[in-house]
Amino acid sequence: MGQLVILVAMFALLWLLLIRPQAKRKLAQQRLLSSVEVGDEILTAGGLYGHVRAIGDGDELEVEIAPGTRVRMARRAVAAVIPPDDDTESEPDVLEGEVVEANPDATPPDTHRG
Repeated sequence: MGQLVILVAMFALLWLLLIRPQAKRKLAQQRLLSSVEVGDEILTAGGLYGHVRAIGDGDELEVEIAPGTRVRMARRAVAAVIPPDDDTESEPDVLEGEVVEANPDATPPDTHRG
């Protein structure tokens, strides 16, 4: 009888530590994939960032990864949807067209590892 209790407890622990978290991750990924819409910025499983320009039948997306460069990819290759950046208050460090000169007194970083 004691061995049966231990066996049942081990199966419950296995379910709690392995199977349940995996099922939650799978459900979260399915929700993410179903929420992808035209105009969303996405990160692919291959590490490419792009904007969804069209959604094809079923499992197909058309993603613009650079201006004028569109690729067709499987919906399941979406790793994340990047939230829109509403940070309009911050100013860029360098304005467009501004020339930044190097400090002649600055010492270069030590890149030798010895």
